[in-house]
Amino acid sequence: MSAPSHDAVRAALAKVDDPEIRKPLPELGMIKGVDIAESGTVSVGIYLTTSACPMKTELSERVRTAVLDVPGVANVEIELDVMSDEQRTELRKGLRGDSAEPVIPFAQPGNLTRVYAVASGKGGVGKSTVTVNLAASLAARGLSVGVLDADIYGHSVPRMLGCHTRPTQVEQMIIPPVAHDIKVISIAQFTSGNAPVVWRGPMLHRALQQFLADVFWGDLDVLLMDLPPGTGDVAISIAQLIPSAEILVVTTPQAAAAEVAERAGAIALQTRQKIAGVVENMSWFEAPDGQRMELFGSGGGQQVCENLTRSVGAEVPLLGQVPLDPQVRVDGDEGTPNVLAAPDSASGRAFGKLADNLAVRKRGLVGMNLGIDTTRNLMG
Repeated sequence: MSAPSHDAVRAALAKVDDPEIRKPLPELGMIKGVDIAESGTVSVGIYLTTSACPMKTELSERVRTAVLDVPGVANVEIELDVMSDEQRTELRKGLRGDSAEPVIPFAQPGNLTRVYAVASGKGGVGKSTVTVNLAASLAARGLSVGVLDADIYGHSVPRMLGCHTRPTQVEQMIIPPVAHDIKVISIAQFTSGNAPVVWRGPMLHRALQQFLADVFWGDLDVLLMDLPPGTGDVAISIAQLIPSAEILVVTTPQAAAAEVAERAGAIALQTRQKIAGVVENMSWFEAPDGQRMELFGSGGGQQVCENLTRSVGAEVPLLGQVPLDPQVRVDGDEGTPNVLAAPDSASGRAFGKLADNLAVRKRGLVGMNLGIDTTRNLMG
């Protein structure tokens, strides 16, 4: 068999996406060169964005696999190099534009990304669990999904998604790691160990602004933001930074929890945001014999919906009820959302139904000039 042509090899490379940026390597200027020997050995040079690129092994394997599929290729050799400062500048301009000021794409007129702020009145109702499972369910349906862990003090999203990789910085642009096909950003990725974050309101606002403007989210269909409990600084900042964000309220059936959750949803009256709906978590426990046990009472989710409907003057639907399942906790601790680990379980089906009930159409930002520049703080 004759050696493969350069055109065939480059056509194969054009189908290889960068694991983090999710765009073809040639389009990103990451192909340094291609050499083909008569023996069928193909040498491919790859530019990494940084020398400490956390995905270089996966990137190399993607290239190797794609090139080996080309007829006539007997062996593939990968040479890794690092982009120069000029190349990184061009990459950043190509992805984000060259605006002098950072811009939040989700707040721009005509933006097509649906943004959901997942809120709760109190802690312990499973807000983060709902966030990561909803994100995983939407991503499994082919949507481009991002999760912003806005719970700065009580961040838990990276662990629950099994995301242990730190973001990559290209100049002042932050590229978020990807887990289960979900782009993830959290303050936990910028702190050492389990160190606490001790910030007041202005610092929280600045961090959220950077997460929204400096991070390269790409063409998202859905952005989920896991808010801290209550109606404090973060909820107010989100309303200011992305006024179009819809509030998704999480509660349990317990009357006391429902009353507090109602307050979290009622913030929409002051911020003029839309309430997407209510999710009732831990609705019941199903015993091995099939008996349902309502450990936290019943009706809390419906109560929140009815009261918020009266308050805001528009229907607030109950989007889903998720049963209490110990396996959900186990899967979260192990870094695989329950909806992926056990999609046919009662809880897995409930999370899937929740994704369906949001009625998300696949929409993105493809072709739009975002015109974004960035500033540094978190990575600098």
